[in-house]
Amino acid sequence: MEKRYEEHAYILDFLPHGRAGTLRAPGYRAGAVVQVVGENFFTLLEAIVKEGLILKPHDRVYVGKKERKEITYIVGRVGFEELTANAKMELPVAIEKIVFTRERWFVNFFNTAQAITPRMHAMELIPGIGKKYMWQIINERELRPFQSLKNLQDRTSIPDPAKLIAKRIIEELSEESKYRLFTRAP
Repeated sequence: MEKRYEEHAYILDFLPHGRAGTLRAPGYRAGAVVQVVGENFFTLLEAIVKEGLILKPHDRVYVGKKERKEITYIVGRVGFEELTANAKMELPVAIEKIVFTRERWFVNFFNTAQAITPRMHAMELIPGIGKKYMWQIINERELRPFQSLKNLQDRTSIPDPAKLIAKRIIEELSEESKYRLFTRAP
């Protein structure tokens, strides 16, 4: 299977003097470090910032394999527990931003989600969606597919879908769940 990488990521925290314990690649000087969340797989990464740049939380940066403007070097993946307090605080907002950027993909999830086991539906893994909301969503999507997250919320009266999805993604990143709907295994 071809390895797939994050192309873009959102800044969670900017550490101008690096972070204690950050591994340095040979040939790279100590400098500013960022913790980011990837746009496609919600991969948590740490990276070295190009000299002289200052990045803010929620800035979108290119982290792919080609030439990067803001990032010198990807240090590697980090676990949820390795995120700074600031990065953990910014994570839900960054994830919601990504959810809206990829809204069509998440709407499609609600339009096509299936049962995972005979007793559990994929939608029930999302915090705030129990059997009642699950059946409302299934009944409504059978009438006609959802067009947007707002359309989903208006037709089923579930609480803010982007916030619920963000909560689910954070559960997966912090490894509180054995099932993964939206993230890649570490």
